[in-house]
Amino acid sequence: MGALVLAQGGDFVPPGVGDFFLPPIVGGVTKPMVLVVLSVVIVAAFFLIASRNLKVVPGKLQYAAESVYDFGRNNIARDQIGSADFRPFVPLILALFTFILVNNLFGIIPLIQFPTFSHIGFPLALSLLVVYPVYHIAGFRRHGFTGYLKNQLFPAGAPKPIYLLLTPIEFFQKFVMNPITLAIRVFAAMFAGHLILLVFTLAGSYLLLEASAVLKPVSLISWAFAILMTFVEALIQVIQAYVFAVLSAGYIGMALAEDH
Repeated sequence: MGALVLAQGGDFVPPGVGDFFLPPIVGGVTKPMVLVVLSVVIVAAFFLIASRNLKVVPGKLQYAAESVYDFGRNNIARDQIGSADFRPFVPLILALFTFILVNNLFGIIPLIQFPTFSHIGFPLALSLLVVYPVYHIAGFRRHGFTGYLKNQLFPAGAPKPIYLLLTPIEFFQKFVMNPITLAIRVFAAMFAGHLILLVFTLAGSYLLLEASAVLKPVSLISWAFAILMTFVEALIQVIQAYVFAVLSAGYIGMALAEDH
């Protein structure tokens, strides 16, 4: 969780934004950078090992890998993009879901205890440099440059005078806000969840070590809430990975669709 100070002169010092900026491990390499690389290794190793010796009747590891693949393929990619177009995008959607899931779960793994996506730069880079160009390029290839812009900015069926108001809104949403909000959703959830865990954990330690004898038992309540919030945070981490993948697939599906 970083170098956190529980108390200074007997006063409780609550955790804040500064506690998310960890000192470099060596040179300019920080813990979040290492975790991003580690997550790639974990995801790649999981699928490579699980598919090394495929069997008709799968073992536990093969079954787990097939379940994750089936979920990403059918419940996310096919549902959001459509059965006619989803296949080329399955690797991307599966990679997004598993990559984000592992990085989120780092926040509750002992000794690691840091969700990588609580740094806005990582989800923003994933959204702007990966998802954003993919769905726009897919749309340009499907409809052509002019056809895609018309499809996205001029929804069919609206009265022509309405386009004076509607088209700027559509442009701002589709070409500016979509990638930003995609990143902010997962960042905000990971940042807030980790901060809440820090508050309850450090408050419990402070009450035990620094508070009066009457208040020391309250530290157990604080730690109980920390444990409870850990389970809640685990659920949110899975949901946010799913939401990011679903929205990414949804943007691709909208870019490919004939109608707005």
